[in-house]
Amino acid sequence: MRIAILSPFYPYRGGIAQFSASLYRELEKEHQVKAFTFTRQYPSILFPGKTQYVSADDAADKIEAYRVLDSINPLSYLKTVKAINAFEPDVVILRYWMPFFGPSLGFIARHMKSPVISIVDNAVPHERRFFDIPFSKYFLLANDGLIAMSDSVKKDIQSLVLKHPPIEVLPHPVYNHFGVKLDKEQSKQYLGIDSHQNVLLFFGIIRDYKGLDLLIEAFSKLDSTYSLIIAGESYGSFDGYQKSIDRNPNRERIHVYNRYVPDHEVAQFFSAADICILPYRSATQSGITAIALHFDLPVIATDTGGLRQSIAEVGMGEVIEDFESDTLAEAIEKYFKDNRIDEYQLNISKHKEENSWSRFAESTVKLAEKLLKKTKS
Repeated sequence: MRIAILSPFYPYRGGIAQFSASLYRELEKEHQVKAFTFTRQYPSILFPGKTQYVSADDAADKIEAYRVLDSINPLSYLKTVKAINAFEPDVVILRYWMPFFGPSLGFIARHMKSPVISIVDNAVPHERRFFDIPFSKYFLLANDGLIAMSDSVKKDIQSLVLKHPPIEVLPHPVYNHFGVKLDKEQSKQYLGIDSHQNVLLFFGIIRDYKGLDLLIEAFSKLDSTYSLIIAGESYGSFDGYQKSIDRNPNRERIHVYNRYVPDHEVAQFFSAADICILPYRSATQSGITAIALHFDLPVIATDTGGLRQSIAEVGMGEVIEDFESDTLAEAIEKYFKDNRIDEYQLNISKHKEENSWSRFAESTVKLAEKLLKKTKS
């Protein structure tokens, strides 16, 4: 099968590019795959981080992608349509993660000669703006098939468009490109953490809806046997979090890495940790969960979006039902008191087998084959 994928790829950084690279590598084992990506993903004025691109020393997978789409230049939309159609794919796969890309990707999807399948990370964004709903509707209705990675995303799609395309729910595969798990004691030493500490990890881009303030407050209620790692770039001011840290009685055991963490460093943080914390106020699914499970690390999360479905229902961690710091602190203490790590890690091993990239790619191809049969009938 000839497959075109339009998505962020190298030299762009971040979870969407990492996901698409992993899917590309799996699909190319049995299919002819061509990657297309952006000349400009976001205008610099709209991008909240320091850079959209990988650094020179990042070990990102350098997928050879044709850079053609400028998200804000309609002339490039036509150029992208022409380039993808010239490849004559049997199916086109798009990545959709925020309504900002609705006009460009929606236009492209409408002018494809082949069936279009989109992998939808978020149909409704966590931080909403007035144009979100119409842009998402425009995009979603341009597809022949959709893939959601949680039931909550599927429900969001169904709430936006009544006559939606067929939707497949495929859980987020477990990442496997960050290397092997390192020695825990050596990783703690590398990060300057006492080897006897119970280490909590908050990892990834820092945005208000991810609830880091809740975790910092919960950490103030824990005793001296705990340390907290905060690793990730803040999209927005970190000042409020820093003030909370400065007045935290346990501030000496809070280790902050307020920067983008390149692929080759990820293993150090997850190998040093005993538990990954996702105190999100809003979520669909989480790529951070997929990293944690790769490193056999259980998760404690809040009950929002698809987190219960991807964590508690399959026995890979705990989910708390409210957004109170007291509840989160109690859940953390209970996790270490109950010592269910062996049970969680057994379930994680099973989950990794069932949610591999090969299975995700296989299911995507099966959906494509259904759509192709439908177009030929």
